[in-house]
Amino acid sequence: MSTSFILNTADRERLTAAHPQVFNRSFMQRYGLLAGILIVFAYLVACFFFFNVGPAFMQGRWDRASSYIQDWYSWRAQPRLRFEDGKVEPQWSSRGQYPVDAKIDWLQPLPDGGYSVVYAGTDNRLDVTPTRVDVYVDGKNYPVIINGEQARASDDVPQEIQQDGNKVLVHFGFAGQAEIRTSQVYVQRRFLGWANFLFDTKSEFWGKGYGELAALALWGERLDPERSNIGHMVDDFLDNSVWQHADILSKLMQTLVMAFVGTLFGTLVALPLAFIAARDITANRAANWGMKRLFDFLRSIDMLIWALFFTRSFGPGPIPGIAAIFFTDTGALGKVYAEALENVDDKQREGVKSVGASPIAVNRFGVLPQVLPVFISQSLYFWESNTRSATIIGAVGAGGIGLKLLEAMGTNADWDKVAYMVLLILFVVFLFDHISNSLRSRLIGKTQH
Repeated sequence: MSTSFILNTADRERLTAAHPQVFNRSFMQRYGLLAGILIVFAYLVACFFFFNVGPAFMQGRWDRASSYIQDWYSWRAQPRLRFEDGKVEPQWSSRGQYPVDAKIDWLQPLPDGGYSVVYAGTDNRLDVTPTRVDVYVDGKNYPVIINGEQARASDDVPQEIQQDGNKVLVHFGFAGQAEIRTSQVYVQRRFLGWANFLFDTKSEFWGKGYGELAALALWGERLDPERSNIGHMVDDFLDNSVWQHADILSKLMQTLVMAFVGTLFGTLVALPLAFIAARDITANRAANWGMKRLFDFLRSIDMLIWALFFTRSFGPGPIPGIAAIFFTDTGALGKVYAEALENVDDKQREGVKSVGASPIAVNRFGVLPQVLPVFISQSLYFWESNTRSATIIGAVGAGGIGLKLLEAMGTNADWDKVAYMVLLILFVVFLFDHISNSLRSRLIGKTQH
C-alpha cells in the first residue's frame, strides 16, 4: 500500500522559504562537478598539444629504452675483435668480467687465427676473420665481406642482419648483437644476472658455485692462514673492484646520517621557534608574524635549491646535504608545530597557570604534553621522507649514494649497478617506513597502515 502526498502552492512556498539552499541552488551547485570535469579534460588536451606529447612518443627511442631495461637485470660481455697483422685480437672492456687468458665457452679461437662468437647455439654465431665474417642465423650462413673501405653484407639477408652505411649490424635478440666494421667487430653478448656480483676475478672465490662457497665457509680448509674463509669472503666481497660494495654501502650510510642529522637539527630548532610563532602562546603579533614569515621563507625554497646553494658555498660533501635538510625542515616543521600549538586545550594550560607557575612551567606542563606526540610523529614522518630526499640532493654534489648513483648513470654502461643501488635505497626506505609507522602508532595510540 502506497501513500502519495501532493503539495499545494502554499506548502511549496513555505518549504522554499524555509530551505532556500535546497530549492534554489546556484549554477555551480547544480553543474559544478560536470564543469570541473570538462575544465580538467580541456586542460589535459591543451597540455597534450602544448608539450608535444604525441610527437615525443612517436620519436622516442623505444629500442634503446628496452636495452637499458635489460641492462638492469642482465650483463653484457663486450669484447672488441680487432683486426691486427692478419689476425683477430680480442680487446676487453674495463669491467673485467673474465680473468686474463680465461677459457670462454662462447668465444672460441678458430684454426685460421679468427674467433667464433656463439650466441644461441652453433646455429646462431659469428665466425670472425680479418677479411670475412660468416654470420649464421638459424644455421644458414650469410657472409659479410670486409675490405679497406667497408663491411658489406649480401642482398638476401634476413631481418637480423642490417646494412648501416659502411658497417653491418647483427641482432640475436636477448642473446646479444654485433657491429661489423672494417677494423673490428664490436661484440655484445648478454647473460641473465649480474656478473661477478659477489667476487671479482682477482678473488680466490671467483667462479665457484654456491655449494663450494658454503663448504669453504663452513668446514673447508683455510685459503689464507691469517683469516677464516668467512672473513676472507667478506673482505673480498667488500673489496670487489667492479661493484665497489664497500664504497656504495659507505655512501648509503652517509645518506642515512644526512637525513637523520638534518631532521634532528630541524626538529630541535623548530620546536622553540614554534612557541614564538603560535598566537595563543606568545602574545606578540609582530613576533608571531615575523616567525611565520621566516618559516614560509625556509620552506618555500626547495630542498634541492638549498643543496645547490650550500654545495657552492661549502663544496661537495655531506655538510651541504645536512644544511639543506635542516633549513627546509625547520620551516616545514615550524609551521606544523605552530598550528598544533594554536589548537591545544586551554583548560590544561589554565590549570597550571592557576597555581602560580611561571610561563616556562606553563608551557612545559600545560602545553607540551598535549602536543609532544604530534611533534614526534611529524618529525618521524619527515625523517622517513628525508631518507628519500637525501638521495636526490646527493646527486647535485651533497654526497651520499645519490652522487654514486649519478656517476653510475653517467657511464651509460653500469645500469646493473644502478639497479643494485636503487634496490638498496628501496630496501632502506621500506625499512625506515616500517620503523617510522610503528613508532608513530605507539605515540598516537592507534594502528597506522
